[in-house]
Amino acid sequence: MRTEGPAEPGAGFELGRGPGRLLVWLYGVFTVAAASRSIVQMLMDFGRAPLAYVLSAAAAVVYAFITYSLVRGGATARRAALVCCAAELAGVLTVGTWTLADPGAFPDATVWSDYGMGYLFIPVILPVTAMMWLRRKTAPQE
Repeated sequence: MRTEGPAEPGAGFELGRGPGRLLVWLYGVFTVAAASRSIVQMLMDFGRAPLAYVLSAAAAVVYAFITYSLVRGGATARRAALVCCAAELAGVLTVGTWTLADPGAFPDATVWSDYGMGYLFIPVILPVTAMMWLRRKTAPQE
């Protein structure tokens, strides 16, 4: 039985509680949205815009992993979620810039097209917010 606090900063910090619960919900919604969109697009007309559809599917996988990590909690899940959020942000910025620079490369939109404009820019705001949440050093007082 342990009487001291957690050995590492934030070890007792529940990632899916408080504001983290909203992040779990948003990432869950975006997982379903990106996955269902990409599945329908790939089944209906994959040849029209394969890059866009595959990128939407990749976004869904990233969102699902972040959702899982937030729900799971713990130091390892926190680090994994941070890496995935950084990759997500890089993807949003890269694809967003690409879609503006060469619109012909994306005949159909992805979740990350135009920095997530079709999703109220949430795809570019969400990873920044999640990284701020995940980088908290101490557990909230309950």
